[in-house]
Amino acid sequence: MGNSFGSLFQFSSWGESHGGGIGLVLDGCPPKLPLSVEDIQPALDRRRPGQSKLTTPRKESDQVEILSGVFKGKTIGTPIAMLVRNKDARPQAYDEMKMKFRPSHADYTYQKKYGIRNHEGGGRSSARETIARVAAGAVAQKILSYDQVVITTYVERIHDIQAPELKNVPTSDEIESSPTRCPDLKTAALMEKCILNAKKEGDSVGGSIVCRINGLPVGWGSPVFDRVEADLAKAMLSLPATKGFEIGSGFSGTFLKGSEHNDAFEIRDSKVRTKSNRSGGVQGGITNGEELYFRIAFKPTATVLQNQKTVDDQDQETELMGRGRHDPCVLPRAVPIVEAMSALVLVDHRMRHHAQCDSFPFQI
Repeated sequence: MGNSFGSLFQFSSWGESHGGGIGLVLDGCPPKLPLSVEDIQPALDRRRPGQSKLTTPRKESDQVEILSGVFKGKTIGTPIAMLVRNKDARPQAYDEMKMKFRPSHADYTYQKKYGIRNHEGGGRSSARETIARVAAGAVAQKILSYDQVVITTYVERIHDIQAPELKNVPTSDEIESSPTRCPDLKTAALMEKCILNAKKEGDSVGGSIVCRINGLPVGWGSPVFDRVEADLAKAMLSLPATKGFEIGSGFSGTFLKGSEHNDAFEIRDSKVRTKSNRSGGVQGGITNGEELYFRIAFKPTATVLQNQKTVDDQDQETELMGRGRHDPCVLPRAVPIVEAMSALVLVDHRMRHHAQCDSFPFQI
């Protein structure tokens, strides 16, 4: 349980951090979509480890293989299976974790829930599982490109270093110009120094990521339990290390009065628009055509290369020194993962909207 996501556009992931690989099965993809490895690999390259001195030194090329669901370069409407093989696994680095629980990891809760666990790199709880999300998300983003929906994600804050708020949506080149994936280069330089200092000290830092989605039509999403923002919140908080989600004005909106917070309507370019966008592009759980924007908080990486107090599987107090290869800050590599999960949510809602509101003769 808990390994599948989506309704009409659904994927299931499988695999462990130091097992044979990470894979997924994507079901519900429309037929005749042009699709190849070249559509998926660039997203995985942005997520893979070892891409800069700010990330884990684990050396994985993360080359994807499409095993089914594609014939002569097009999807055929059947399940799409994909696989990324693990090449640089070092399970022996986690021998001590057989008995000792790492602080703020899933070791203790997995052991108590299942009575058994894969201790090598966290097994199923490892962020390496997000390979499957990014691969599935790349397919979703290709579908959204036909609707001219553009998802832009970047790092806004690392530890106590905050980038200035950007009025204009940054370009991909601006985001990728720094290994931090912060488009403000002055701030990015400070962030990079902060991450490297934490790494040198055997420590870690967290921060926040902003996601801005443009080109959405009015009408995606549903009331009550299937609100777009509710599904986005679930998607984002399902990511490893996430600790918070806010959309639109978020928590800062609570400092305003209703008269200050409301988004007034107007006619602009012959369309109904809002003068402000504190709603974040969603009202009543349904997209209103404005920019959909939200931010996610990520905690500092739980594994630190310092001695920490813990307990073992015999309920005895002990100490544990963090080992293995880990990111001192997860945010730079989390950017493509946030994009992927956003795309998966939106394609699912696109399909649900069409199924209910556009697919019957009497609705024409």
